[in-house]
Amino acid sequence: MTAIDPRIVGTWRTKSTIGRDDAGQVLPPPYGPLAMGLVVFQSDGRMMAVLCDGRAALPGGEPRQFMSYAGNYSFDGTTLSTRVDASSDASRIGGDQVRHVRFENGLMVLAPPRRLYAGVMQHQELAWERIGA
Repeated sequence: MTAIDPRIVGTWRTKSTIGRDDAGQVLPPPYGPLAMGLVVFQSDGRMMAVLCDGRAALPGGEPRQFMSYAGNYSFDGTTLSTRVDASSDASRIGGDQVRHVRFENGLMVLAPPRRLYAGVMQHQELAWERIGA
């Protein structure tokens, strides 16, 4: 078994999210203005993540954004790849969730590939702060 980079191991809480379109314009934040989430990376290569819009009430008719998944991961210091074996979105099961990772100012920033979100192709970044080992 390959050793896991210890920088990623631990429990992390969502600090901020941002989405931009292809022209670089800032879009409404993924998971709303009060994104709430946890991600846990274990030293044995197992992880789980959950994210949602953390507002107590949403404007009329607006759906609550929610996503969770879990699986075995690998991390080479810049690329995180998780083979999903459980998810709130069944289409993710059996696939790989790949994220570019960087560490800055005490935060871990995860950037998924460009994708359709809320009807718009987006480049997203989710910043996480460590809350536990």
